[in-house]
Amino acid sequence: MSKKNIAVLVSGGGTNLQSLLDCQEKGMFGESRITAVISSKEGVFALERAKRHGVPGFVLPRKSYPDIASYSKALADLLEEQKADLVVLAGFLTIFDEQVFLRFPYRILNIHPALIPSFCGKGYYGLHVHEAALKKGVKISGATVHFVTPECDAGPIVLQKAVAVLDDDTPETLQRRIMEQAEWKILPEAVRLFCEDRITVKNGRTYIDNDKGESL
Repeated sequence: MSKKNIAVLVSGGGTNLQSLLDCQEKGMFGESRITAVISSKEGVFALERAKRHGVPGFVLPRKSYPDIASYSKALADLLEEQKADLVVLAGFLTIFDEQVFLRFPYRILNIHPALIPSFCGKGYYGLHVHEAALKKGVKISGATVHFVTPECDAGPIVLQKAVAVLDDDTPETLQRRIMEQAEWKILPEAVRLFCEDRITVKNGRTYIDNDKGESL
């Protein structure tokens, strides 16, 4: 198991980033470290979280680039400059193209606030996911960590965790419960598994070496 540099991409408050930082401080990732936090917007609180933990923060505003292709190239270049071994999307709401995937194949993890393949794909982000789940009347929802591929929310699934949906839930209360009970648990766990070289991808599926480690 080699030491890995982890880059986290953010666009907002950074609650998932905070869960990663907290787990890092507990030694969950071994010698691997979050070495860069990259935001698609200026002034977001996620950058303040990074600063408090001594992690360099970078801003790469989408509005500074004329199209997705030029933005994607700049993002991939910055990730390579930072020598990122793993890229984690933690509430990163800016689209990028295959340039990033091709330069970081099966090295980009995303957290999605539903049990893929339910409520995923284009348009399913933030509260929209939970609004759709409640409208459908599902009894369980949850979160999924998956590898990022060119097709939205369609990459190999790494971990999932289910969360109960209550009769009086609003999109906001369901969002909070899924973050607390699922996202903040399985995202750090997936990062740990990656850093320990325990995830293998074959034919579009992931296989996890469970000879060691803890259950969620």
